[in-house]
Amino acid sequence: MATETLTLGKALNAGLRKALENDPKVVIMGEDVGKLGGVFRITDGLQKDFGDQRVIDTPLAESGIIGTAVGLAIRGFRPVCEIQFDGFVYPAYDQIVSQVAKMHYRSQGKVRIPMVIRIPYGGGIGAVEHHSESPEAYFAHTAGLKVVTCANPQDGYSMIQQAIASDDPIVFLEPKRRYWEKGPVELDAPLGEAYPLHAARVARPGTDATVLAYGPMVRTALDAATAAAEDGRELEVVDLRTLSPLDLTAAYESVKRTGRCVVVHEAPGNLGLGSEIAARITEECFYSLESPVLRVTGFDTPYPAARVEEEYLPDLDRVLDAVDRTFGW
Repeated sequence: MATETLTLGKALNAGLRKALENDPKVVIMGEDVGKLGGVFRITDGLQKDFGDQRVIDTPLAESGIIGTAVGLAIRGFRPVCEIQFDGFVYPAYDQIVSQVAKMHYRSQGKVRIPMVIRIPYGGGIGAVEHHSESPEAYFAHTAGLKVVTCANPQDGYSMIQQAIASDDPIVFLEPKRRYWEKGPVELDAPLGEAYPLHAARVARPGTDATVLAYGPMVRTALDAATAAAEDGRELEVVDLRTLSPLDLTAAYESVKRTGRCVVVHEAPGNLGLGSEIAARITEECFYSLESPVLRVTGFDTPYPAARVEEEYLPDLDRVLDAVDRTFGW
């Protein structure tokens, strides 16, 4: 089985290419996705190879992109919409919540909306206002949508193909600051043998405490686990991968063994995914917990200016501090 070392961005590009090759009904649409290849070059070369009828440069109108994609999906296509930056998705929010999420329910199951909305999200690239957001809770809270996020190149390659093949509307969140991080990718592995799309996975086994993370924070959690190991403390890191439906099976099993849990995400803490995760862990693992479930999150402010961004983003030290606090009870 051929394995190549690719960046997350290149792996996503390869996954999109594979999907275009395998199904003539797959179309990619978005601002500058064609000739330019997207601002992050995730669609680089695809219009050249598949033509401008399948990789479509749209006007700068996010609501129009999503509304058009809904019509295409109803007519049997599988549109893949790129939202150029996370902060640009809000003009399309009405379409996503009012149409994309509700069409299947509204039609009593007669109409499917097999579409993917790709959103580069999170901070860490020194961007200006409206270019660094963590909107996952908005979408995970919306009934009728599925929400997933990849954290490494292999998952980027397989998960984007799985999302496109799904008959459900999926918000596909891509951690933009991880686009350039490299990892092994099995390019010829059958998609049917890939890890399930809506399932969490243990990224690093451990025995002393459980750290739950997703998207851009998985790398941070893994780095914290490496640092903790130098002091003799073994942290188990669980990559959640799917935010709606939220799969906590691996998390429950882990916490019942370790007795301690820290949830990490980049979005603000107030009503973030960490709140729901902490509540479910407490309900399911109450008699196994040695301490309260703690959260490490972004602050309840807009993403700050680039020069102070690192003060906002959860880092290795904040994760380790939370782990230390779980041992203080």
